[in-house]
Formats: sequence, C-alpha cells, structure tokens
Amino acid sequence: MTMTDDHSATPVEHAPEPTPRLDWAALAPDVFKAMVRLDTAAQRGLDPTLRELVKIRASQLNHCAFCLDMHSKDALAAGESVERIVQLSAWKESPHFYTEKELAALELTEAVTVLTDGFVPDEVYERAARHFEEAELVQLIAAITVINAWNRFGVTCRRMPGHYRPGQHP
Repeated sequence: MTMTDDHSATPVEHAPEPTPRLDWAALAPDVFKAMVRLDTAAQRGLDPTLRELVKIRASQLNHCAFCLDMHSKDALAAGESVERIVQLSAWKESPHFYTEKELAALELTEAVTVLTDGFVPDEVYERAARHFEEAELVQLIAAITVINAWNRFGVTCRRMPGHYRPGQHP
C-alpha cells in the first residue's frame, strides 16, 4: 500500500525493521557504564549545540542510524533548527548556516572520523585550534572520539532507530 497523490489518510507500508543483533549494554554492562562516564566527561566545556552537530555529522559519516536518530531529536529538543540539521550532510556547500567555529569543528569531525583518508591534516587541526582554546579543543576531540565509539557499537550491534525520545538514557 502507498500514499495517494492527494496525501489522503491511506497508510504507508514500510519495509520491515531489521532485527537487532546484540543488546551490548546488557551483555557488557561495565563497558556500557564506562562509555557513559567517558561520554559525560567528553561533553564538559563544550557548547551543547556544537556537541550535537558534531554527533550528528559523525553519525552520518558512520551510517549509524540509531545515533543519528537520537542526536537529531536531542538537537531539535534543545532548540536547534530543522534547516541546520538537514543541511549538515552538505555543510561544505552551505557554510552560511554555521559559524566559523562550527565549521572548524565539523571539518575536524570529518578528519577524525574518516581516518581511512589519512591522518588529520595540519591545516584542519590548525583551523580548529584557531577557534578553540586548547582545553576546549581536547574536549572537542574527545567528543568526536566518543561518538565514533558509540557509532561502532550501534552499527555493529544493529541498534534500531525510531524509538528514542529526547531525555531517554541511551
């Protein structure tokens, strides 16, 4: 069944939801708790809006649907605009939606996340260093590293998107 052209109340039939592989938080609770503590520590001193943009962008790159769902919802709940979230996957083509500091953070996020492209280029690091104090820069790198770790658990264990509500514990 599909929607009609006039968008009447005809229900849309979606593909079946894939089956999750592992409930890693239940099977390795000490690892999960350590990740939560690390995530909490990595968030200190970073602007919440910037932090969510970084989490969304890394999750896009890593194809982590669960984290993408979670952090998009959290960003919206915190007042982020739909427009900026939608444009995030094309931030290089739409830089006018973001501050220079956010652009530097997004560029660093991509460099740290996609290490198969090589090491983090000096110019990317230096651009970020111009916008962040050293302590804040370390926190940003920590936040990028932690979301990448969450993404790897989410993708490998096949955490399912669509069920998260802002304010829920992951």
